[in-house]
Amino acid sequence: MRNFGSLGVRLGIALLLASLLLLSFSLAQDDYEDPPSRVARLSFLRGPVSFQPAGTDDWIDAAWNRTLTTGDALWTDQGARAALHIGSASIVLSENTGFTFLNLTDNMAQMQLSSGTLRLRVKRLGENENFEVDTPNLAFSVLRPGIYEIKVNEDGDTTVIEDRAGEGEVTGGGSAFTVHAGELDTFSGTDQLYADTDSIYDNGDEFEEWCELRDHHEDNSISIRYVSDDVIGYDDLDDNGGWRSTPDYGYVWFPHTTIVGWAPYHYGHWDYVAPWGYTWVDDAQWGFAPFHYGRWVFVNGTWGWVPVPPRPAVYSPGIVYVRPVYAPALVAWVGVGGPSVGWFPLGPREVYVPSYPVSRNYVTNVNISNTTVNTTVINNYYTTVVVNKTVNVTNITYVNQRVQGAVVATSTQAFSSGQPVARNVVAVNVREVASAPVVAMTPPTVPQREAVLGGRPTADVKPPAAVQARAIVAKTPPPPRPPSFAQRQAAIQANGGRPLSAAQVRQIAPARTQAAVAQVKVAPPAKPAQMRVASNNRAAGNNSANRPPGPTPTPPQPAANNNRPPANAVMPSNNAAHPPTARPVNEQLEQQHQQQIADLHAKQDAERQQLEQQQEQERQKSQQQQADEAKRQQAAQQLAQQHQQQLEQLQQKHQQEQKQLQQEQEQEHKDAEKKQSPPPKPDNKRDEKKKQ
Repeated sequence: MRNFGSLGVRLGIALLLASLLLLSFSLAQDDYEDPPSRVARLSFLRGPVSFQPAGTDDWIDAAWNRTLTTGDALWTDQGARAALHIGSASIVLSENTGFTFLNLTDNMAQMQLSSGTLRLRVKRLGENENFEVDTPNLAFSVLRPGIYEIKVNEDGDTTVIEDRAGEGEVTGGGSAFTVHAGELDTFSGTDQLYADTDSIYDNGDEFEEWCELRDHHEDNSISIRYVSDDVIGYDDLDDNGGWRSTPDYGYVWFPHTTIVGWAPYHYGHWDYVAPWGYTWVDDAQWGFAPFHYGRWVFVNGTWGWVPVPPRPAVYSPGIVYVRPVYAPALVAWVGVGGPSVGWFPLGPREVYVPSYPVSRNYVTNVNISNTTVNTTVINNYYTTVVVNKTVNVTNITYVNQRVQGAVVATSTQAFSSGQPVARNVVAVNVREVASAPVVAMTPPTVPQREAVLGGRPTADVKPPAAVQARAIVAKTPPPPRPPSFAQRQAAIQANGGRPLSAAQVRQIAPARTQAAVAQVKVAPPAKPAQMRVASNNRAAGNNSANRPPGPTPTPPQPAANNNRPPANAVMPSNNAAHPPTARPVNEQLEQQHQQQIADLHAKQDAERQQLEQQQEQERQKSQQQQADEAKRQQAAQQLAQQHQQQLEQLQQKHQQEQKQLQQEQEQEHKDAEKKQSPPPKPDNKRDEKKKQ
């Protein structure tokens, strides 16, 4: 299609390009190795956090909502923190922490912790699902859902694991140790592990308390009533919008933005993230779930997000739950003329067709897990677009294409270099784009390096050289490192600007050098081993250490040869609706507070809806009153400024109300804790002195 052209890229790697042009990229459509159905999201940032995309040597400032996958790395500097989510699992990094995804697939989340502190919370653990954290001297595997805090010391020769809930296994130095709930276990040494076990003592750890507050917010999210908790970012929706019942789509989430005329996929930029290709990164901190799952719909003059249905509370025959499949952007593409790219959000029951190589089964799952759509329609799309390579989609009505303001366009240059769309908008003719041919797949465009870096500046901080070069121990051999961006870019150009399949990547991936192999040491076969009870523990008869006496820790049992409890084992209660959390709560007070929050959100959303309806009526009235086009535009601008001010004032009011309620609830929690605290023990010696 002439409206979409590949961006010419000059590369100084002539020999590499010539060799790539000779490669055969033919592959049967249904033989593709599908990309992972899940990713990680960078969901929180505080302080100096730097990010290194896979296949690059660049450290850039990390950005909210970035999609992370195999090969991506993070560094949190002094005083910094970062949080990530993989489905329902969460990862929090404390300061001075070096982190890398060695492998992230549907069943494996393999992480490298070179230094610092990582807190991993696993709500559910599938039968074939594995979470593995590899440090400089051991590999830790999660055996049961729980909360695990893992620390690597500055020298990289000691790993400390706090198991607050759950069960795991440590492998290293030819030994295997089982880690139990309530234990604080220290593993030192590299070629041989020396293991000491102790009990966890609550000592006012500010990092853990902060993590527990995040857990609490996530577990008590109102949105979980309407959307699957496997949708990454669902808990961000509560404070940034409201759920409303609609006759055609059930409960729909409406964002509370302060931008007049706001529409989805207008405020953000396009990153290039392999293997998916161009990936939308929204500017709003809540902007992950609604842009990678579900569909958008225009209702009564306002945009709303139709969610992925919740996970069934009880499974019964006939109920099939498909974990929501992540998509880089659920949009359709439209020609807008010239060297530019245009798109609009897909609506309910409309089929998403990936531009990256996938199987027929993948196309089915990425659609049925995100919207209600007939599988016959999906198969027709796959045959027409993927197999027969028909570019334009005909005889299909896309509901959002005809919504005024839905279609947005930017230059090919801005699109392929990670530039903000809102600052690089290309004007479109509303009438023309409403009837323009639709292209289901992302236009083939060779990405520039800036697209991989997300248009982000070079970071002021990065891991020390010693941390970057530090070798780690792995139980599961990770995949080869991704090829460099220069190699991938040349291959994409040779492939006509289309994303590469896994087979194509393997053809261009360089042989693993000796240096690359040295950074990951696969742990040798391990034998079950016992840990020593720490000398400062009560069981050792020594209470002189600076910590309160604790219960005798349960001696660890020999580790099983497999990395999983028996298939018929009963999982602990933390695998149920209420995931593991270390903080006890007053249930009655908690229910009262949750109801207060829900009532406040409902009241605020009703006020927001009333204002939206009022503004929509004023817009329509203004257009009818002005016959002259110039006067109509001037009146529209004045009205937009007035509406903008109203939205901002309403948001400030709502934020103040939320802050006030939060302060009141915190005070009630403190008062309740004081009432539950036992009275101080009487000082018998002081009483005796008084008697004398």
